[in-house]
Parts: sequence; structure tokens; C-alpha cells
Amino acid sequence: MGTIDVDGTMHRGYVLTRSWQAVITLRAAALNHRDLFIRQHLYPGTTFGVPLLADGVGVVSATGSARGAQAWLHQRVLLNPGTGWQDSSDGPEDARGYAILGGTRAYTAGTLADVVTLDAGQLEPCPPHLSDAEAAALPLAGLTAWRALCVKSGNARPGRNVLVTGIGGGVALMVLLFGVARGCNVYVTSGSRDKIERAVALGAKAGVVYTEQDWDKTLLAMLPRKRRYLDAIVDGAGGDVVARGSRLLKAGGIISLYGMTLSPKMDFLMTAVLRNIEVRGSTMGSRREFAEMVQFVRETQLRPVVSRTVHGLDIEQIDALFDDMRNARQFGKLVVTLGDGNGSRL
Repeated sequence: MGTIDVDGTMHRGYVLTRSWQAVITLRAAALNHRDLFIRQHLYPGTTFGVPLLADGVGVVSATGSARGAQAWLHQRVLLNPGTGWQDSSDGPEDARGYAILGGTRAYTAGTLADVVTLDAGQLEPCPPHLSDAEAAALPLAGLTAWRALCVKSGNARPGRNVLVTGIGGGVALMVLLFGVARGCNVYVTSGSRDKIERAVALGAKAGVVYTEQDWDKTLLAMLPRKRRYLDAIVDGAGGDVVARGSRLLKAGGIISLYGMTLSPKMDFLMTAVLRNIEVRGSTMGSRREFAEMVQFVRETQLRPVVSRTVHGLDIEQIDALFDDMRNARQFGKLVVTLGDGNGSRL
């Protein structure tokens, strides 16, 4: 299949209504916590009319007639998981806000499908060193981690001490990988000793179990003697991160917060005010940041961590992946390989 003449009609099962669109035959897709919330109808705009999942890798099998779209034909590509945000450092430029692929009325496409049709401008060449499963694990988690660490924390620099909380999830692991590649001293928290040991094997300096009393004091003693404080915390839980962080961070330290899984609200204490601690919200990222993140992965040969894969649109197997997420059993991303894809490179 190649170029499709765009006239708003169906061609071989596909509908392209714009000349700059592309049809991507998907090879793998990955789960995010967002998908778990959508399945529980806890996410705005949830609908049954749009496939789930926002992460995907595939091969462009058809395009509209625009030259820029045609240039993607037969390439293996990553899908930018959102739209409405081009390059502003502050947030989405589109007055309608940022729309994410999968499961809602805001963006009527998702990656848990055989094919997806997107604007060709939302595609990035897939780094060739990644398998299909690794590639599918990258987009949303990688973009969220890149902005939270490299843009919002201001501390993705050699020698800086960065704490990543809740290691094991896709975003936290990508923050760890990016931080290590940038020369940071990365420390982690987890409810599992095993996950901490696996994080150390990936380059973390050390970690603490957050269910233990006074874990913050234990962590403080682990920090380098000449820099016995944290420069930044990258957190996806919320909860008591300000209270704990105020004891660990340097004056003017940063808490880069990309999620609040423990509670939809969080106390900001006077101790944090007196020490000039900043909390900076960070959600996903721009199209420009997505391209920068993918280029960094290509240059450094980073590989996202894949926890487990299943093959095909088998609802029982996919449900089992959601069970892994619901019970925090995963270490890395949960991936569905599709078509004749088996998690290998193209």
C-alpha cells in the first residue's frame, strides 16, 4: 500500500480525510496508569468509541498525497502520544488544551488496534537499536520523564543528587535512565527491596524502602559526604513528599511532580517556604521535547525497561497486564505486541 488519494472516501479499509495524514500498521503498544484510570471511568472524557492506549510503534503503510506525509512511507515510527502542544516551554498552545491518544473523546485514535491514522507531523523515526516492545515502552513515559527531569527539575547535570520515588513504574525508570546518562547521582525509593536492587543494577546509587520509619534519615546518610543533600526530587505520588523533601533538599531545591497517585491534594508546609523549596508541576511534554527525548535515546542507545509482554488483542492476556499494574507487580512497561510483531527489531 502507498499513497492514498484524499477525497474523504474509504480505500482498502482506511479513511484519510487530509493529505498530510499517515496510516500506521502497529507492531506494539504499551499500557500506562492513565489506561487503568480510563477503564475505571476515572478519567475525563472516557468513551467506548476510541481504542485504549497512547503508546505505539509501527510501520507507515499508507499516506495522503502531501509530500511531507509521503516521506514517511514504509518507515518504522514512534507516535507522539499527544497533540495541541508544539514548542512552548510553559504548556499547550492550543486553546482546547493537550489531547492524549487512547480511550477519550479528546483524541479519537488509540494504539491498541491493528492500525491508526495520524497527522504525519506527530511521527518520529524509531531509534533502530530498540525492539518493537522497547520502542512501544518509550513515548509517553519517556516524554513525561524527560520534561520532569531535564526541563522542570533543572538538575539533570553531572554530580547532582536526584531522588526518584516509586521506582518500578515506566516514568520513574525512564527518569532513572535519563539521570544516569546525564551524570546525576540517582537515588530511588520503593516498597520493594527487589525493585531497589534492580534499580541499582540500572545505575542508581542506592535506595530506601519508603514503608520503613525514618527512611528519609537513612537516605540522607547515603548521600555523598561533600554533597549531603538532594538537589531535586522527581515524584509521581504526592502525599508527604513536601514534608519529607524539606528535610532532604538543599535550600532552593526542586520537587518536580508528574503525578499524585496517593492523593489528589498535598500539603505545602511552612518549612518548605522558609527553605525556598519549589514544587513544579510537570505533565507530558511538547512536540519539540518529544523529538529531543527520542534523539537523546538514539544517541545514548538507552533501552526502556519492559516488564512483560503479551501478543495480540486477547482480552484475557491484556487483562492480566492490567492486573500487574493494579497490584504494582511490574518493573518497567507492560507491552502488547501486535500483528506479526514479536518484540523484535524491524
